[in-house]
Amino acid sequence: MTEHLDWQSAQQIILQHTSRSDTETLPLEQSLHRILVEDIVANRDHPPCDISAMDGYAVRATDIAATPATLSIIEDIEAGKRPRHTLAAGQCARIMTGAAIPEGADTIIRVEDTESTPATTDATTRQVRILVSAPSGTDIRLRGEHLRTGNTVLTAGTAITPGVFGMLAMLKQAQVRVFQQPRVAILSTGDELEGLHDPFDPDKTPDANSHSLLAQLQEIGIHATLLGIARDTPQTLDTAIRQGLGYDVLLISGGTSVGVHDYVRPVLETLGVNMLFWRVAIRPGHPVAFGATKSTQVFCLPGNPVSSMVCCELFVLPALRARMGHQTLFRRTLAATLSQRIKHKPGRTDFQRVTLQQHADGWLATPIVDQGSGSLLSMAQADGLAIVPTESKGLEAGDKVTVQCFHHLLWTAQA
Repeated sequence: MTEHLDWQSAQQIILQHTSRSDTETLPLEQSLHRILVEDIVANRDHPPCDISAMDGYAVRATDIAATPATLSIIEDIEAGKRPRHTLAAGQCARIMTGAAIPEGADTIIRVEDTESTPATTDATTRQVRILVSAPSGTDIRLRGEHLRTGNTVLTAGTAITPGVFGMLAMLKQAQVRVFQQPRVAILSTGDELEGLHDPFDPDKTPDANSHSLLAQLQEIGIHATLLGIARDTPQTLDTAIRQGLGYDVLLISGGTSVGVHDYVRPVLETLGVNMLFWRVAIRPGHPVAFGATKSTQVFCLPGNPVSSMVCCELFVLPALRARMGHQTLFRRTLAATLSQRIKHKPGRTDFQRVTLQQHADGWLATPIVDQGSGSLLSMAQADGLAIVPTESKGLEAGDKVTVQCFHHLLWTAQA
């Protein structure tokens, strides 16, 4: 077992011991945010024929080389209906957006570029005056312009976003084969903890960690199971951890340090969990650990709420996304300018909670005042984590810093 790893090496060890989930077939309506297992091939041309891109008139370009030109309307063509006639010289067809182009026509004139002619006494004769010329092909969408039968449209590994969802419907994929969601359990430990629905006890600490972790997982589409709170006895922990090992992934919060009542480590070893590292050279989150059995990954997260959430961001979420079949595993980062000084002692990579503001010349990162690992409010306020390198002796106002962004930063109050 390795101790005091750098955080990138810890990530790699975890990913080396992460396999993709099994696959399942779901109705399209239940597939949003899942990952496609196989390529999706077009089953038809789209458009299925040459169609009009506008409401207007289907004409022959040679008939409108000189304008204005008056043409006879021989039929109306609505979307979804086939034309009944072939255009001859001096003829046109009134056409709707998405309707098929009649034989003989090679261009579309928009309705706003025409004017009606006075009604004639012959009810079978209708005419329109064309006011502009247009080259052949104007406002015509060609058959197969968007999709060609047999072409691969979506590749395996594609995340099903709303746009992909719509394409699957267009391709008549009522059922889609995707990777399963991993089954994840969350266990908190500690005699000092008070459950969310327990009676109020002024001498207890509310268990926020389970719920913070639950929300982090829900944000990436995983609905985990809360196993509650295990008290600090080997017997209680043994029972709770055995239950957790029935899941694909087990997150254990607390009990990972070296105190005399931190029993998580010996219980895991007794239950046959192969611990691959214990402690990573980061702040906050130093006592994070990772192990595995043949069927379960076990993440031991620190009891301090900020440390627990930071370790989930760095180590748990990438592994879960890999299991889910994602090709993008890590949070997006951006370069920002510090608004004020950050103190730092070399030896560990520091993940400082910051807020971000966008200015004309880039992003400005401001460290949150309370950087304590127990200050959960700082995670509620933060837009991301500023990464202070291990060897740094501190950063000054005006220095550039890399910030790992939180999901909500994808949204803005202004368009």
